[in-house]
Amino acid sequence: MGIFLLWLFFGFGILIQVIYLLFIFGKTAFYSGNNSKSLPDKEEAVTVLIAAHNEFSNLKVLIPKIFEQDYPAFDVMVVNDRSSDSTKRLLEKMMENYPKLRSVTVKYTPPHVTSKKYALTLGIKVSKNDIILLTDADCLPQTDQWIRKMTAPVRNHNKTFALGYSGYEQKSSFLNNWIQFETLLTALYYMSFGLWKRPFMAVGRNLCYRRSFFMEVKAFKNLWHIEGGDDDLFVNLYTNGRNTEIVLDPDANTTSKPKENVKDYLIQKKRHLHAGKYYDGADKRKIGLYSFSHALFWIAGLGLLIYFGLAQSWEHFSIVFGIILLRSILLVRVFKAAEKKIQGTKPPKNIWMLDFLYLGYFWILGTISHQAKDIQWK
Repeated sequence: MGIFLLWLFFGFGILIQVIYLLFIFGKTAFYSGNNSKSLPDKEEAVTVLIAAHNEFSNLKVLIPKIFEQDYPAFDVMVVNDRSSDSTKRLLEKMMENYPKLRSVTVKYTPPHVTSKKYALTLGIKVSKNDIILLTDADCLPQTDQWIRKMTAPVRNHNKTFALGYSGYEQKSSFLNNWIQFETLLTALYYMSFGLWKRPFMAVGRNLCYRRSFFMEVKAFKNLWHIEGGDDDLFVNLYTNGRNTEIVLDPDANTTSKPKENVKDYLIQKKRHLHAGKYYDGADKRKIGLYSFSHALFWIAGLGLLIYFGLAQSWEHFSIVFGIILLRSILLVRVFKAAEKKIQGTKPPKNIWMLDFLYLGYFWILGTISHQAKDIQWK
């Protein structure tokens, strides 16, 4: 009976894994469309919005980089959120050099309201333009086509939302390699389902939507009490296959500074994973089914290898090992193709090993994040 259940779990796990890798993630990995050139370009005005808390050094680099963008009609709004460093003085000086740079200062956050949502809401309310393009202070556009490419679905295709990719700088460390892998997997989730017209999340480091829609739905109504979720929970509530488009183009990407120690990384990921508990039930299952089948595949597969190894049933052992090997080859192929499609760069190293380690990471950190009470932005 025990061996039958192991085979059953292993078979179910590999079946769901193949469906995800080939038919869902494959939508991104082998994508051949081009959604930025299908209609004439309407150069509608854009506001680039950045909420910043003690981001003096990052803003000093980011703001000049944004003003190198090859787009004629945009301004930049920086919400200086309770900063105690030299951010205010920097912005005042930069506004002398960049007439299209504006700033608003948040001196305090009202009770029972999360700080970043309050800062973003204030910035959006005072923005001059209807198209809002969000990024973070520690991000940089990858090319001077960022504004044009990221806002194209909203300007040209009458979409309300455009969801883009934001990666992390590549460095030579195991932690950074892990960050590259986990970020790519997250992108495969939301980009692939978005391309299948089932969007459910996004990253605020590269997100575009209309101010008029944001105001119409009363901003972060019903989300104020949740720390985080200003990006994925807002998107989860209001996006659908008709009003949303995925921007799959390396020219439209931003790149952020990665965490350089495990403690800071885990604090960041705990905040990100915590928001997932508030997703719509069907959207939770999009991630949950992959993660559950991933766990069944590895646990049952290793169980079968141990059983047949101890029984010296090398024929059955070879079958199980061969299935694990084929699935690993497929995984690496899909992830490499996706990385090239999304960023145009080399994929993380040792994907098969990182995939195995993800088993413990997701279930342990996911459980901790789901139960966490001490989530905060800054």
